[in-house]
Amino acid sequence: MSNLEQIDQAYFTAWENGDYDTIRSLVSDDVDFIGPLAQTQGIEEFLAGLQGLGRVLTHIEVKARFANDTDVLTWFDLHSTIASPAPTAKWTHFENGKITRIRVAFDPREVIAAQQRNATAS
Repeated sequence: MSNLEQIDQAYFTAWENGDYDTIRSLVSDDVDFIGPLAQTQGIEEFLAGLQGLGRVLTHIEVKARFANDTDVLTWFDLHSTIASPAPTAKWTHFENGKITRIRVAFDPREVIAAQQRNATAS
């Protein structure tokens, strides 16, 4: 397993365990994130979004991980309390050993529906 794959694995383990201090140590201060539910710029916005999803996260089941010298692509099932497991692709770009860019792709329809139900119930 390459160094970048190890960092990516540490990221997922920390997220699953709610260890945002470890995630902060793996991610650059100017991290750029784009996914189907949010876009963030900078570590504070990124961590806030990750913590939000972390409140409903129950398990991350990594299916495959591929790496080259600067990037890791991870295919995983995201398990949550609000939706069926979501097959997810995550591209992570590294510079100087830190995560600088993340792009995530999954079908967000069940998550959005759950969010709308919760908003209506409030």
